[in-house]
Amino acid sequence: MGRTKHGNRDVHFYNIRGTDKMVHAGDCVLMRAAESNTPPYVARVVKMEADGSNNLIVRVRWYYRPEESVGGRLEFHGANELFLSDHYDTQSANTIEAKCTVHTFEDYTKLEDATAEDYYCRFQYRAASGLVLQNTVALYCKCEMPYNPDALMIQCEECEDWFHPGCINRTIEQVKLLDRFVCSEHTLKKPPDAAVANREARPKRQKK
Repeated sequence: MGRTKHGNRDVHFYNIRGTDKMVHAGDCVLMRAAESNTPPYVARVVKMEADGSNNLIVRVRWYYRPEESVGGRLEFHGANELFLSDHYDTQSANTIEAKCTVHTFEDYTKLEDATAEDYYCRFQYRAASGLVLQNTVALYCKCEMPYNPDALMIQCEECEDWFHPGCINRTIEQVKLLDRFVCSEHTLKKPPDAAVANREARPKRQKK
């Protein structure tokens, strides 16, 4: 094993206590919070090393939850959404509770059965300022919001835009019963006899 500039030894893997799970550099992990009522922290392992007393230290890059940013949690933020920060830190490996996966947003929306250990990231975060770096993302519905994969949406057959039930004055239950859906803008433009029969409205997939 190589030695770092501090005299520590490079370590290539860590076995999480009480499990058979191995952590390597590049993996994402859940780390125990100091407060018992706080959700575990999420981090990406950058490297691992052992000090002179054989204590294992991990260098991590933190993910932040939306509510930790200046803007707070917004309506389009999903329950498992994270921001990749520029905040690096060192922690004891003993604080690692489990491995998790932080997907790209696109990959996350393709999951059939997302678990509590499946997260996603589409924005980056500046820890010092508390600001989120807004990437260019697609906007949907009358409210012009980014897509929240936890929320049901329905697609207009004409414009192919997606709409939240509340934004078209319908409940989720009403939307689920629709055979087809055309938004108000295209309903006004479309002559009554031009309706397309026997087509089903397609709800956007909800994360289970």
